[in-house]
Amino acid sequence: MKELRIRVLAGVFVVAGILSWAGARLWNSVGSLPSVPVAAPIVLALIAVVLAATALSIRARLKAQRERQPDAKGVDPLMAARAVVFGQASALVAALVAGMYGGTGVFLLEFLDIPARRDQAIYAGFSVLAALGVIAAAIFLERVCKLPEDDDNNGQGAAPAA
Repeated sequence: MKELRIRVLAGVFVVAGILSWAGARLWNSVGSLPSVPVAAPIVLALIAVVLAATALSIRARLKAQRERQPDAKGVDPLMAARAVVFGQASALVAALVAGMYGGTGVFLLEFLDIPARRDQAIYAGFSVLAALGVIAAAIFLERVCKLPEDDDNNGQGAAPAA
């Protein structure tokens, strides 16, 4: 499984931000912008919490296994792989969403004197922060689930089984 690349996430963020900013300018010229939902930062923050809790749980279980504690529960490799895939998908979607709300938020900075637009800019800013939290939690989860032999292969996949 390939590791998340920060450059890819940053690229998705920048491209989505530019397209969103241009789209917001175009949309505003023909009518009114769609609103930034209040629930957006809340949902993103919940996803970040789920990813972080999963990473902490797996890390604690792996530590208990390494220390050979008698009541240690093992980590199912398939469950860990699914968690990593969920984290990677969440990080990519969060980069896209952060770019979209970031571009819209930058556009809305021109209209801070209008209370409704100011509120939308605040919601967009909180959404970007929550999306960054999702990305950070996903990267943490990926690092927790990384196999020790992955370091020997320079990120070229799992070691071949003998």
